Amino acid sequence: MVRPGNVALIGSGETAARGGQAFDLLARQLPAPLRVGVMETPAGFEINSAQVAGRVVEYLRKRLQNYQPTIDLVPARRRGPGGTDDWDTLAPLKAAHLVFMGPGSPTYTVRQLQDSLAWEILRARLRMGAAIALASAATAAVGALAIPVYEIFKVGEDPHWKPGLNLLADFGLNCVIVPHWNNTEGGSDVDTGRCFIGLERFEILRGQLPAEMTVIGIDEHSGVILDFTAQTCRVTGRDGVHILRGDQEPLLFCSGETFSMSLLGECRLPEHLEDGIDPGVWDALQAVEADGSNDPTATMVPEEVERLLLDRQSARARKDWKESDRIRDAVSNLGWKITDTPEGQKLEPA
Repeated sequence: MVRPGNVALIGSGETAARGGQAFDLLARQLPAPLRVGVMETPAGFEINSAQVAGRVVEYLRKRLQNYQPTIDLVPARRRGPGGTDDWDTLAPLKAAHLVFMGPGSPTYTVRQLQDSLAWEILRARLRMGAAIALASAATAAVGALAIPVYEIFKVGEDPHWKPGLNLLADFGLNCVIVPHWNNTEGGSDVDTGRCFIGLERFEILRGQLPAEMTVIGIDEHSGVILDFTAQTCRVTGRDGVHILRGDQEPLLFCSGETFSMSLLGECRLPEHLEDGIDPGVWDALQAVEADGSNDPTATMVPEEVERLLLDRQSARARKDWKESDRIRDAVSNLGWKITDTPEGQKLEPA
């Protein structure tokens, strides 16, 4: 039975060593060779949005090299032709195993994706088992409500919420997500925590929320992976994740910890995977799979092979070539081939 994919919510630092840990954890549960789509949408209003997203592409190509990734930049910058309502532009998403969106503006992201073809495809692919990784502005945008960061922090508007994309509502959860929770870029002069707006203004915002709304605060270079099937949340990266709900005492979970999704609310899987998805979009994506665009020969990298790769990397770092060769042979006996390249180890089925 096909199960929904996982969602990674990253506070920041998605292209840093610790912040990007979530990508490894997602990829090891996905087929290889891995197909990845990187969307420009959150920064589509910036004239260098292609370069911003392109840096993520290059980072993922190196970080996920063991999964033989094919990574496509999806230049869906805005609504309209060639954007978030265009099938041709969005073609890489139709069979992607992993989709990423990152920095930009939360409110711009919502405007360009709300009720769009791109958003229907993302929701459908998640139901079909693909993973979605979100960072910074994109993380804030997918909550039930979104913080209008630029409008408050830069323009000086009073603290208020804007409607969000509400991705987690598909699974019965009612949450707002606040990245950059422990940001300190303002130093001792300006409180830039709570996604740059500061604690004082955030408390005003929190007072505007319904009592049943859950706040997920994500520290810098940290993240949380939501597994809807297991109904667990795994904290990744450098620091932690904060859960605030009503008058309850705030909870902090640190990197490496796992907590029950019930702390976010009552998680419910859709009775039918296609429930709430545009029928035309669902049928089109099903046809892609039936047509063989999702390679039936794709295989997942076993955990034992993943562990051996890490052990071999450590052995090579300390110049223990005998141990390195032994591990390479062990991996070969498990049906996988390691090739050493200038960028590191490359893994492929033997």
